[in-house]
Amino acid sequence: MSSPRPAAPSYAAVLRLPHARRTFGAALFGRLGYGVVSLSLVLALSSATGSLAAGGLFGTEFAAVSVVLAPARAGLIDRWGARRALPALALPFAAALFTLAGCAHAAAGAPRWLTAVLVAAVGASCPPLGPTMRALWSAMAPDEAVLQRAFSLDTVAEELIFLTGPLLVVVVHPVPGLVLSGALIATGTLAMVSSPAARLIAPAPTPKSASAPLRLFAAEGAGVRRAAVAAFGVGVCLAGVYLYVIAAADRAHHPAAAGWILAAQSGGSAVGGLLYGRMRWRLDVAARLPYLLLVLAALVAVTAAAPSLPVLGLCVAVSGSLTAPALSTAYMAASAQAPEGTATRATTWANSAINAGSSAGGALAALLVDRAALPLCFLLAAAAPACAALVARGRPARRALAVEPRPACAVSEK
Repeated sequence: MSSPRPAAPSYAAVLRLPHARRTFGAALFGRLGYGVVSLSLVLALSSATGSLAAGGLFGTEFAAVSVVLAPARAGLIDRWGARRALPALALPFAAALFTLAGCAHAAAGAPRWLTAVLVAAVGASCPPLGPTMRALWSAMAPDEAVLQRAFSLDTVAEELIFLTGPLLVVVVHPVPGLVLSGALIATGTLAMVSSPAARLIAPAPTPKSASAPLRLFAAEGAGVRRAAVAAFGVGVCLAGVYLYVIAAADRAHHPAAAGWILAAQSGGSAVGGLLYGRMRWRLDVAARLPYLLLVLAALVAVTAAAPSLPVLGLCVAVSGSLTAPALSTAYMAASAQAPEGTATRATTWANSAINAGSSAGGALAALLVDRAALPLCFLLAAAAPACAALVARGRPARRALAVEPRPACAVSEK
């Protein structure tokens, strides 16, 4: 699959692209807020209501509203451009979070209907910083080799953010965590749109191009649909492995080992993503994606035979090395095959598919973990990317994958 030719650009070359460090740094600063908000919201509202179940329901409401409205928010980026749309989302998002934090901190608490309204407002206004940054990488990268490195770097950084976020919640506590999240996202957004690179995602030039729908189930949306299915399969698999690792550690009477094993998985993903970004490929991203999914499925299936926790940790770390490559390739495939003027929505669909897959995989794993043997559970988790690979093997859209100068609306954007 890979070419023996040495990789030309380095990750340093990615960061030397005009305005890349400033834009990427601002985006990461803002995206750190997403690593903080979910856990802060559940814990703060659980404490305010006196019910963990209520806090969990509010957390589910936030996630559901965010995922369902993600394509609409991405459409605003395509329609208005990044400089106008992102602040229009980030400032109401921060205001809703600050108000929610005030309600959670109030001694008397707030009516649950008001809390539900505020949670819905937070979920509805999440600015799509990750998808927008990936769109900017597509606009800034001079060729596909640099773009692959940029997407790999972006995916690894995003994983590290979601490792760091919960630690910040522990340090600052949940209610201040809501305030911190709003401040991070609002500040990061404003810094990001102040970069000259943000002009690369400009408003659509005509009303027709601004309202062009992305029809996932039409012929022109087939490539994006396959990338989204691939991302969904990865999400299902990761959520299952997460719960099954915790169950395996608990049944071995070493529950603390789960943290080390899952940390090894994240470390494997980071290393795998960085190595993957350095490789040169003969296959384009759409043709490459099914093979990555099949290798991921095979490596996860091997964990079913792990005889001990140390071996399980090794297997999970090795299978984790395919996580970032598979996700970054799904993002690239969605962006490369997006119809004109819909790139933001295309990569947002892939991002939403990961979240939806994670939710579905977590629910399925919760049903299976006490009803089936763990080796069978791991095999079922491996089946998700394997099935997604079959869908992703469809004929790729006929579109050049090399990054070339394109109209601003075509390059607009986990």
